[in-house]
Amino acid sequence: MANPTAIFVFLISLILLSHNFSTALDSGDNETQFNYIEGSDIGPEDWGTLNPPKWIACGNGTMQSPIDIQQVQNSSTLEELEMDYESANATLVNSGHDIAVVWTQDAGKITINGTDYKLLKCHWHSPSEHTFNGTSYDLEIHVVHKSSSGKFAVVGILYKNGSSDDPFLSKVKTVSREQVEALKAAVDNGSHSNARPTQQANGRLEQLYSPN
Repeated sequence: MANPTAIFVFLISLILLSHNFSTALDSGDNETQFNYIEGSDIGPEDWGTLNPPKWIACGNGTMQSPIDIQQVQNSSTLEELEMDYESANATLVNSGHDIAVVWTQDAGKITINGTDYKLLKCHWHSPSEHTFNGTSYDLEIHVVHKSSSGKFAVVGILYKNGSSDDPFLSKVKTVSREQVEALKAAVDNGSHSNARPTQQANGRLEQLYSPN
């Protein structure tokens, strides 16, 4: 698979999460049945009712992800994402909803605005959950971290087939069609994808870090 270490930095303003559906799943709750099929009894429209109060924010939250990114403001005041990862043992897990790599030892951390977030796991969504002006990409990886106070930071990295001459879009990593299909095959709930529909931005500011 293409090198997954380069961070798609303009997502950083979106990654700090408190308590929403994503963090519920990332905490390892695999008992509640759900799928990604819109219109089904356990599809995205009903996630907020499936596991109250844990997932209630899926129905009434105002800071849900993913979103469709339409306008991005350049900012030189955002601090760089500090990465300090280490080699560590991990387990490959097929939950039936995604393929995940779960670290079983201390694998390092990222630091955001002086707060450390330990690396927990990463998992893939196909197609991408975040979109740009309505356009989705072939794959999106979520790299999940958690602070000592229980807050989550998730870094999103996008992949697409082929390459682009656009210097901005060239930051999107590439992945083969066979690799995408292999990850899709792990979703065994009939969804044929595991990407949540985009949610309302509700006034959230989307910023692109542009150092001076």
